[in-house]
Amino acid sequence: MAGPHDVSEASRIPVLYEDNHLLVVVKPVNMPTQEDDSRDPDLLSVLKADLKHRHGKPGNVYLGLVHRLDRPVGGVMVFAKTSKAASRLSDAVRTRELDKTYIAVVHGKPGRPQDTLRHWLRKDTRTNTVSVVKPGAADAKEAVLDYRTLGSADGLCLLQIKLHTGRPHQIRVQLAAIGCPLYGDQRYGSDVNKVGQQLALWSTRLSFEHPTLKETLAFTSLPPEQHPWFLWSELIRDLPQ
Repeated sequence: MAGPHDVSEASRIPVLYEDNHLLVVVKPVNMPTQEDDSRDPDLLSVLKADLKHRHGKPGNVYLGLVHRLDRPVGGVMVFAKTSKAASRLSDAVRTRELDKTYIAVVHGKPGRPQDTLRHWLRKDTRTNTVSVVKPGAADAKEAVLDYRTLGSADGLCLLQIKLHTGRPHQIRVQLAAIGCPLYGDQRYGSDVNKVGQQLALWSTRLSFEHPTLKETLAFTSLPPEQHPWFLWSELIRDLPQ
């Protein structure tokens, strides 16, 4: 439940766009997308509290969650301010018309400079981990992404990733499955990462059709100038917007 602390937390969440139907923000790293067992301030509650405060709304504030980012991941997210927008954005997610682009830093180098990865993933809700299983296995879902290698340095590679499906931990698990775990990923790359390293995965671009105006909107965000991102600072800044 949103509280007074959530209003102050909102000051560290950049707003990229807002109208009567949409709210597009940059999610901070290590903030849950929605409330979890940690009881730490979560993005959804913080944004609701901020909307209530800024617009002086007396009752509950509606804000629809149409997609998620893992807690350690930062970058662009869109929320729906009306049920109509939530329904249409959810349809866009389901039909893959909401276009999501990420960049990631991985250990090693993929076998091909660019490729499409297809795996079947199964989530263990007890341990909150995801594993690759045989195609068609019980409770498994197909996961598809495209990646492109942008650069390499110090035994690491910078990849650009387009998601075609939105499975839990998908990017992290699929890249680990080809021998390229993400930098800082303790869960799926504990043998090559050190405790305390920040996961290097960022939601850089989000594009979709506005739910009522029917025009295409696109929003971008770049990761912070810190290791390992700064190894490719100029390259990242020059990525197509």
